[in-house]
Amino acid sequence: MAARKVVLLELSVYPNTLPLASGYLQAYAQREAGVAGVYDFVIHAPEVRTPAREVVAELVATEADVYGLSCYLWNMRRMKEVLDELVRLRPDAHFILGGPQVMNHAAEYVPPSWENVVVCNGEGEQPFTAFLRETAAGDGAAPDLHRVPGVSFWLDGELVTTDKPPRIKDLDEIPSPFAAGIFDHGEYTFAVVETNRGCPFRCSYCYWGAATNDKVHRWELDRVKSDLTWISEHGIESIFLADANWGALPRDVELTRHLVECKERNGYPSMIAIQAAKNRPDRVTEITEILVDGGMLTSQPVSLQTTSPQVLDLVQRSNIKESTYVELQLKLRDKQISSYTELIWPLPGETLQSFREGIGKLCATGADAVVAYPQLLLRNTPMYERRESLGIVTVRVDDPVAEADVVVGTNWVTREEFDAGVWFYYAVISLYNARAGFYVGRQLERSGLCSYTEFLTRAADYYRGRTDTEIGRFFADSVATLGNYDINNIGKVLHYVLHSHRGEMDRLLEGFLDEQGWLSDPSVRTAFELDLIARPYVYREAVAEPSAALTRLRLLSRERYRFVVELPPEAVRLLSSFENIEGLSGAEPGLGPLRLLVDHVGRRKMPYPRQRSLDHNAAYCQAMMNRLRDILPSWTLLVPDAVAGTL
Repeated sequence: MAARKVVLLELSVYPNTLPLASGYLQAYAQREAGVAGVYDFVIHAPEVRTPAREVVAELVATEADVYGLSCYLWNMRRMKEVLDELVRLRPDAHFILGGPQVMNHAAEYVPPSWENVVVCNGEGEQPFTAFLRETAAGDGAAPDLHRVPGVSFWLDGELVTTDKPPRIKDLDEIPSPFAAGIFDHGEYTFAVVETNRGCPFRCSYCYWGAATNDKVHRWELDRVKSDLTWISEHGIESIFLADANWGALPRDVELTRHLVECKERNGYPSMIAIQAAKNRPDRVTEITEILVDGGMLTSQPVSLQTTSPQVLDLVQRSNIKESTYVELQLKLRDKQISSYTELIWPLPGETLQSFREGIGKLCATGADAVVAYPQLLLRNTPMYERRESLGIVTVRVDDPVAEADVVVGTNWVTREEFDAGVWFYYAVISLYNARAGFYVGRQLERSGLCSYTEFLTRAADYYRGRTDTEIGRFFADSVATLGNYDINNIGKVLHYVLHSHRGEMDRLLEGFLDEQGWLSDPSVRTAFELDLIARPYVYREAVAEPSAALTRLRLLSRERYRFVVELPPEAVRLLSSFENIEGLSGAEPGLGPLRLLVDHVGRRKMPYPRQRSLDHNAAYCQAMMNRLRDILPSWTLLVPDAVAGTL
């Protein structure tokens, strides 16, 4: 008898992504002779924006007996299109859906007439294998799906849900798909990697810990090392370590060193992304330093999500102490390692004021960059179950492939306040993260003229009235369309502010400061002009003279990537309070103006790729914001005769 065929479908965000979930399902199922001897497996993993008709055509052509679909927030609209057509065109096949978007929501995606479609309600390996056992006969008899644990299905108009099996505690029961050769013939540039499963925390907005409510179970160390070696030897360029808290376990340091050794030996992977453990800052810093020295990581994420104690209590989360956070920032800055502090807007309990004040506090403590992600209402989380009592209001993003529900209101935030918070964050990105008004904000804060919170709030209000500018229109459109759902939206802000509309940003900032009456203060004027010179270039490109006039600083000469400027003592003191000035040690800024070389070459910048789309360039810019110290200029004190010429 010819072997039956099972096709596993993943629709990935990035092209050429290694289909890890499908690999686990196949490797686990093939442990059983009754499955391995009956089924041939095929994994299909196109990029999520591949047209549905193309995906359907390829899947129908396989004439598979079983189709397994991995369903997530980011692919569910496209997956639903594919599923609807597959069920219509392959009515005699069996289907099993899995993933956080569909589990416990079978009735939403499967109509009662589809008795050949099953939804898995938890960890997939055991239900998937049992499902294949039940459908293996292929003699026309209906499988007894009651014997499949942890699934929902329709039978005679009734939705049946079977008991879930216990989670797999000994993860080595799942054979390595890498060692099994499942991925040997694929061409992959990106891979997601698990070294453990589970999360000890219970953050109510997150599926990782709150939904699983489980201790961390880990794969055996040598098994993990072998898998990572396979990834390196097969030339995979970048990996995402999907453990919930990388750095929580002491062995994570050893595994990090192994990754660097693999790269030194084979040249791959070239880039690593991690979800850093929030309660192990010293170990995470050690890991970051290892990866930075190995050329595989350029920044450390610090996941606070909020600075409000009330919010932390409501979402069942605890953060590192404020003193530890400040100490961590100082250590990273001293080592020239970039970092970015992650927040979510708006979590339950967060108000517009607490959100603004929290960011103001982070700016005052010297965070490299502040990243505020939109709050997505994720299914199968405690927050989802409590959405009505929390007053959660959502809007589904207009995306042809995803089912993303953005939280735009809670009991603590109206829709108008939500919009105001997003406007505020665009002020943060442009003025603080992109450094357009970095030293102005610092001078206003430390002089007592205006706090960071008030400075950024006023700037956001000013932007709202300047939709006659390209930057203002982009912000307004992004707020209206929930554009910040797309992470590349942040990158577009940097592209505008640090490249294509740099002169417009100069004039916007000057107009804002003038309207507030601050430019008449010599110290603020000095800080403003320092920002004009110090604002980084996100691409490796020739520096340009500022669009606003310099009256406190003197621009003495300009080369392709460098300025020579003369700074008054107060500008040198302001600059040196945050950046290292080579050669300044022992000099006295109070004696008179000093001449400095401002070098905008940066580290690991790429030239501006004119032939690429804005979306492509925005992805690069967004990544550079998270590794800000790669694009900031360096400063060197010059003796007077070191100036080559004058402008």
